[in-house]
Amino acid sequence: MSLMRQIAWLVLGVVLAALVGAVGLSTLSTQQLMRTQLELKNADNAQALALALSQQKGDGELIKLLVSAQFDTGAYEFVRWRGIDGATLFERSEAPRRGQAPGWFRALLPITAEPGVAQVSNGWNAIGSVELKSQSSYAHDALWLSSRRLLAWLLIVGIAAAVVAWAGLRRIRRPLDAAVAQAEGVLVGSYGQVTEPRVPELQRLTRAMNAMVQRVKEMFEAQAGQLLVLREQVHHDPLTGVSTRRHFLAELDAALQRDDGPAIAGLVLVRLRDLPGLNARLGRVAVDDVLLTVVTALQAYPESVAGCRVGRLNGGDFALWLPAEGVAAETAHALADALRASLPAFGPGVQVALGAIELPRERPSSVWLGEADAALARAEHLSEARGGFVVEIVADPGLGREQGEGLWRAQLQQAVGQQRGRLAEFPVCDRAGRVLHLECPLQLDLGAGFAPAATWLPLAARARLTAHVDLFAVDMALKAITGDGQPRCINVAPASLADAVFLPQLRELLGLWPQAARGLLLDLTEAAATEHFDRLLELGQQLRPLGVKLGLEHAGAGLAQVERLYQAGLDYVKLDASVLLGVAGEAGRAAFVRGMVIMLRSLALKVYGEGVVDEMDAQALWDCELDGLTGPWVTASMREH
Repeated sequence: MSLMRQIAWLVLGVVLAALVGAVGLSTLSTQQLMRTQLELKNADNAQALALALSQQKGDGELIKLLVSAQFDTGAYEFVRWRGIDGATLFERSEAPRRGQAPGWFRALLPITAEPGVAQVSNGWNAIGSVELKSQSSYAHDALWLSSRRLLAWLLIVGIAAAVVAWAGLRRIRRPLDAAVAQAEGVLVGSYGQVTEPRVPELQRLTRAMNAMVQRVKEMFEAQAGQLLVLREQVHHDPLTGVSTRRHFLAELDAALQRDDGPAIAGLVLVRLRDLPGLNARLGRVAVDDVLLTVVTALQAYPESVAGCRVGRLNGGDFALWLPAEGVAAETAHALADALRASLPAFGPGVQVALGAIELPRERPSSVWLGEADAALARAEHLSEARGGFVVEIVADPGLGREQGEGLWRAQLQQAVGQQRGRLAEFPVCDRAGRVLHLECPLQLDLGAGFAPAATWLPLAARARLTAHVDLFAVDMALKAITGDGQPRCINVAPASLADAVFLPQLRELLGLWPQAARGLLLDLTEAAATEHFDRLLELGQQLRPLGVKLGLEHAGAGLAQVERLYQAGLDYVKLDASVLLGVAGEAGRAAFVRGMVIMLRSLALKVYGEGVVDEMDAQALWDCELDGLTGPWVTASMREH
């Protein structure tokens, strides 16, 4: 039983005890008063009747007449005239009257008054005595009426006291509920502050809770800062601050495996020519400034375009990943112009070569790097002849996929309208091999077979159809969950959060499948937490009461930079493959992953790993205490078993 309920019952018990005690004590006092008054009445009436009989000089007939007259004028049970020997000479009597008081009340509170007795004389000679007893029913009626009135008044007072007590308890309960909600919020990763109440005891409790929550929040922020420092040490080149070769290649592999990127992307390689010669001619400090100038030109793209990645492959080689179609050549020429304007200031002989390629994302990373290296080699060879900044562009001759936006929109609308889609299934398993849920990216049939999201998602975003496509995927997932009971995870595009119709229609859809909704998980990209935080917060507030779980996918070091992550209302986070690849062979990377897990666990979040391709990496991730893994290795292991 809760504390407030115990206090409520205690207050109610005290009020009832006081009520019963007051009624009982008052009734008993009134009963005693009635008994005393009735005895006095009997005694006084007996004395008055005896005085009247003594004046009749012993005349028996007159005495009888007076006795009868006395009985007829009063409410008596009996009036007797006794002789000297105690024998009854004359008597008038009547059965006790019932009255208005109920029988149980008369039995519970009897009023038994002694009869009044007085001596009758004739002059100086005693001639007998008179004895009478009044009816007690009138006294019971008066006692019954007064008890009911008293009980009614006390009930009114008791109800008023209960209302006042309820209001007081509610006032006390409000800060207690706030403190409980604050403590529960800490468990789910929310660190809100509570206004201090005026009650001194509760004020101290609230102040202590606020201090504790603030301390936990500061610990989380400090831990996030430590992760940023560790990230810089593990993933970034100490001189230029861009990704190291190993981390950039891991980011490239992860980008090529995702379903939410463009079907065609670009890669630009930049090489500072003759680095040893420059070190000899200009000095190491000046060459470092040259490298920083190159990096400054490259960093302009990730700062303005989401998804771009910059890495330092070796001493003078840099790479720029462009997750967009048709921009590689333009970007390479723009970089060449920017560097042609800035690098000659450092001295003669400072030149760069640039190679750019544009390929479908289904090509493996080895093909991407091979083609890019070949383009860079040709550019460097041409620069020797031309003596300047040379750009070499290579595009896949088999691309040829240009078509109008109207046609894409019609194909997408037709595929969703005719429900030409299916959900792929990739298991997310725990350490024991149990399937926690299925990742189910949507594949649409646009007329040439089922295509992955990498093919149609950029087109859907351009045509503003992501909300309709995501609702279609959720509907398919709910039906599948109803069929086999297996939880399923659906990817939600960040553009869908910005669509005003998405959330109302999603709630309506979930209302049609209330049981299946408890097995639904929704994945949002890290960009949803950084760019659409308010909408993410509203999504959690609307869907979590329905049992839907929310999480971030492709999450990396950017999580430490997400403001108010502890208030986002998430249930889990899936770490990106670029963070996890090679974790078995690099202690710093493993330490970073372990720190991420500790930080996210402090927010009561489940932590899963994406894109695991190696058994040794999987074992290292289990040692980092992740809750589940997914990727090619997990899928292959499930098929073997």
